[in-house]
Amino acid sequence: MKSLNATAPGGADREKAWLKILSAYRQPHMGRSTFELAVTVLPFGLLWAGAGASTHFGFWPGLILIIPAAGFLLRLFMLQHDCGHGSFFGRRRLDDWTGRAIGVLTLTPYDYWRRAHAEHHASAGNLDQRGVGDITTLTVAEYENSTRWQRLSYRLYRHPLVMFGIGPAWLFIFKQRLPFGMMRSGALPWVSTMATNVAIAALAALLVWLVGLVPFFVIHLPIVLIAATAGVWLFYVQHQFEDTHWSKPPEWTFQYAAMHGASHYDLPRSLRWITGNIGMHHIHHLSSRVPFYRLPEVLRDYPELGDLGRITIKESLGCVKLILWDEASQQLVTLREAEARRVAKGN
Repeated sequence: MKSLNATAPGGADREKAWLKILSAYRQPHMGRSTFELAVTVLPFGLLWAGAGASTHFGFWPGLILIIPAAGFLLRLFMLQHDCGHGSFFGRRRLDDWTGRAIGVLTLTPYDYWRRAHAEHHASAGNLDQRGVGDITTLTVAEYENSTRWQRLSYRLYRHPLVMFGIGPAWLFIFKQRLPFGMMRSGALPWVSTMATNVAIAALAALLVWLVGLVPFFVIHLPIVLIAATAGVWLFYVQHQFEDTHWSKPPEWTFQYAAMHGASHYDLPRSLRWITGNIGMHHIHHLSSRVPFYRLPEVLRDYPELGDLGRITIKESLGCVKLILWDEASQQLVTLREAEARRVAKGN
C-alpha cells in the first residue's frame, strides 16, 4: 500500500504529483480490453434475444430481461467512453472504430460525442467556460439577477422529472441525431453522426424484420430509456455534489478541478462493474487515459483517494436539490438555502 496525502498542502504541485503517479496506470492490456468488450456485448445480445423470444412465445414475464439488458447497454457506453479517451485499447485507430461501432448500439455518434466530451474534460469546474458537455449550473448571483422567466426555465430544467425523465430521452433519441454546436469542428462530427444514424436505422430495420415492429419498440425503447436515465444520473452526481469545485481563472486549474470537482461515487461492487468504475470519477478526470478496469488498482495502492469527494448512494439522492453554486461558501446549495442566505445578508 502506497501513500500520498491527497488533501495535504502543496498547491498545484500536489495535484501535479498525482498526475505523475497516475501515469504508471495508463497502459491498457489488449487481452483484458478484448475480454471486457466480449463480456459486455455478448450478454447484451443474448438478453435482447431472450426478450425477443419472450414476446414471440407470449411469455411476457420474460420481458424482465429488459432490465439487465439496459445495464449492459450502459456498460457498453462506458466502454465507448474509454475509447473516446484512447484508453481502451491504447491504439487510436482501433479505439475510434470500436467506439463508432458501439455508438450504433448506444445511439451516440462517436466523433460528435468525443469532441464535446473532450471540451467537458478541459473546462470542468471553470465558471468562465460552462456550457459544453456540462449540466447547466448557475451561480446564486446569476440566478438572483435573472428575469422571472429565466428563473422558471432554469428550475424546470433542473427539476428531476425533466433532468432524469424527459432529458435522457431527448438527448439520446433526438438531440444526438444532429451534431448542432459542432459547426466549427470540421466535417467529421457530421459525417460520423449521419453514418451512425444510417447504421442505427439499418439495425433497427433488421430487428423489426426479425421480431416485428411492436415487439421491437416494446423491447428496445425501455432498454434505451433505462440505460440513458442511469447514464444521465451518473454524470449528474459526478459533478453536482455539495463539495464540488467551481472557480474562475487564474484560481481555476485543471488538476485541482479534476480532483476536487469530480466525485468518488462509492457504489457496491456489482454496480461498479456494470458502470465501468465510472464512479471513481475524480481519478478519471485527473488522468483520463487510465483504463476503467485499472481505476480500482489506483484506489488499492492509494486508499487516501477513496475519501476524496466520496458520496454514497444515500447521500447522492440529496444532490438533486443542489442547483446553485454559492461563490461565497464555495458549495452547491438548494434554492431554499440561497434564499435564506440572501435574507440573512439583508438583515
